[in-house]
Amino acid sequence: MGGSDDVKAVEETNAELKKLQLEQTESSVQAAKKKKKKNRSKKKKEPLEQTDPPFIPIKDLFPSGDFPEGEIQQYKDDNLWRTTSEEKRELERLEKPIYNAIRQAAEVHRQVRKYMRSIIKPGMLMIDLCETLENTVRKLISENGLQAGIAFPTGCSLNWVAAHWTPNSGDKTVLQYDDVMKLDFGTHVDGRIVDCAFTVAFNPMFNPLLEASREATNTGIKEAGIDVRLCDIGAAIQEVMESYEVEINGKVFQVKSVRNLNGHSIGPYQIHAGKSVPIVKGGEQTKMEEGEFFAIETFASTGKGYVREDLECSHYMKNFDVGHIPLRLPRAKQLLATINKNFSTLAFCRRYLDRIGESKYLMALKNLCDSGIVQQYPPLCDVKGSYVSQFEHTILLRPTCKEVISRGDDY
Repeated sequence: MGGSDDVKAVEETNAELKKLQLEQTESSVQAAKKKKKKNRSKKKKEPLEQTDPPFIPIKDLFPSGDFPEGEIQQYKDDNLWRTTSEEKRELERLEKPIYNAIRQAAEVHRQVRKYMRSIIKPGMLMIDLCETLENTVRKLISENGLQAGIAFPTGCSLNWVAAHWTPNSGDKTVLQYDDVMKLDFGTHVDGRIVDCAFTVAFNPMFNPLLEASREATNTGIKEAGIDVRLCDIGAAIQEVMESYEVEINGKVFQVKSVRNLNGHSIGPYQIHAGKSVPIVKGGEQTKMEEGEFFAIETFASTGKGYVREDLECSHYMKNFDVGHIPLRLPRAKQLLATINKNFSTLAFCRRYLDRIGESKYLMALKNLCDSGIVQQYPPLCDVKGSYVSQFEHTILLRPTCKEVISRGDDY
């Protein structure tokens, strides 16, 4: 009897030990699950929160090094096969570093314009507005010589001025309640340029004018695709644009597409890479091709719908294909060296030259323009007293789909 009691006691002890081990194992599993969950939730927190005003570089907000994809649109029926093509998907995998560079530039654009929309108000000096925007871009993009930075001067053209106006140093222009301002700025990483613009108007009577260009731009994006003829995009844009009218101070205006302004293809360090995307019918038959980047931009006008060069010039750009041209003026040679080092073939303005310490350069700059090395881009204006609005996005014709790189929650 005593022996069997001992055996029973040992069995009970073993059973309790097993139970204890089971409980310990279970609690270890639970702890591991919790840890996993914790790690997962850490991953979910990426991207981190931006500050207000923004100053954390975008690459620090996305520590994984992968930046957000733009809006994806499928190609039209005859190109739908691309969506599932393994060969086309492989092509995209090879291009990932390029996609990632331009997506980083696009995320900078989105965050900068979100901040600017929150602070722009009547009474601001235009030069303060531009410098605030540009300094924010410099911080968020981690400006680094020609590897990352501003792609071209901030266009903040007012009213009948459609494009290419930015204040020169000392300009005292103030933003007014009844102004229509086109805010067109660019960012780049490794020369991959995001060209994107929107229009600011405080007076609600201009809303239909803004809507005309926004919807026309969206139409151009929708129509764009591999093997699509540029002239067909222009015709579709014009049809949408000119279906709008706007009443300004009691007078009704038929909205017009500005017929001598276009969207354009974009290349590395080259804002206008050779192809033009018209915004009226009757353009060229050239087709869009796989892998190309395009700026789809439209301009809606209450004037003639035709622009000419006017006002003081602020925008300049070294010609992309220029070879060696001998220069006589030592000052022009020195200025060209500065331009090559700081801008290469990216556009710049006089304020940017002032910022890097250049002074008394106007004669040398004129010499570079006269010799064909640098091109000047004066403001483009419709008739005085008219109003022009603009919206623009950068798109990429990927092998499998169309990516609207610069799309955001705002437009």
